[in-house]
Amino acid sequence: MVVVSRLSGLGPSDMREHTAELLAEAKAGSGAARVPYPIGIRELVVLRTAWLTQALVRLTLGGPGIDGFRSHAPEEHVRLIFPDEGGELRLPERDGNMLRWPRPMPISREYTVRRHDPASGELDVDVAVHPGGVASDWAVAVEPGERIHVAGPPGGFVVPGHYDRYLLAGDLTALPQIARYLEELPRTAAGWAFVEVRDAAEEIELAAPPGFTVRWVHHGDAPAGTGDDLERAVRSVVFPAGERPFVWIAGEAGAVKPLRRWVRDQGIPVGDFRIVGYWKRGVADFDDED
Repeated sequence: MVVVSRLSGLGPSDMREHTAELLAEAKAGSGAARVPYPIGIRELVVLRTAWLTQALVRLTLGGPGIDGFRSHAPEEHVRLIFPDEGGELRLPERDGNMLRWPRPMPISREYTVRRHDPASGELDVDVAVHPGGVASDWAVAVEPGERIHVAGPPGGFVVPGHYDRYLLAGDLTALPQIARYLEELPRTAAGWAFVEVRDAAEEIELAAPPGFTVRWVHHGDAPAGTGDDLERAVRSVVFPAGERPFVWIAGEAGAVKPLRRWVRDQGIPVGDFRIVGYWKRGVADFDDED
């Protein structure tokens, strides 16, 4: 199921009401659905940073620019925008409820909305640290008080809470979203969560519903995204006959590709699964949609 909606021509109050209606429809719907949001651009302040593990750093953003920010679903992303090689910061411009981006595209990177607290005016973004990454290097070095421009989220992928089982799987880059899914699913939800990390030092506490089996998959010294450990772990799942599962898998594009066929071979229809390449070895700012 895909929710399609025109964003143009609606004022702020009408847009909020329209979005609320679409979200309610998606959450009560028969399958997963995309819900578009009005896309904002804002300058935020780095309030604090915290190392969750040796490979995952959390940025807490806020300040006056956070006013009006909204988050509605676990699968949402924002885009952090950086100056180009010459130091010039080129920003998109508001165009109604959308953004008009300059060409060529500015240097930017997408990250999951890990947490948004409207009461405190805080937005958390968890960054997987890797050498040579524009956003990764910035996240490691940034100090509280520094500023960053943030675009989005452009919408959310809403998964109803009435599936019989959920299968969530991914590597370190997918961990923030898996963590948020596990927090926001109904406490009666059941299923499996597989997360591939280097070793036990990269594991974090997950607030999974009691009916979930959580398994950490260690790739050890092998470079991330090069092995089939996560694929083999996912393939071990046996879906109970007569139940309707939802499957969400994300990670290195080549590593998750074989699982698309496996999911289809299980008889899971389009609309009941989402498999996304979050990154691709050797490619900067890779963007893949299932």
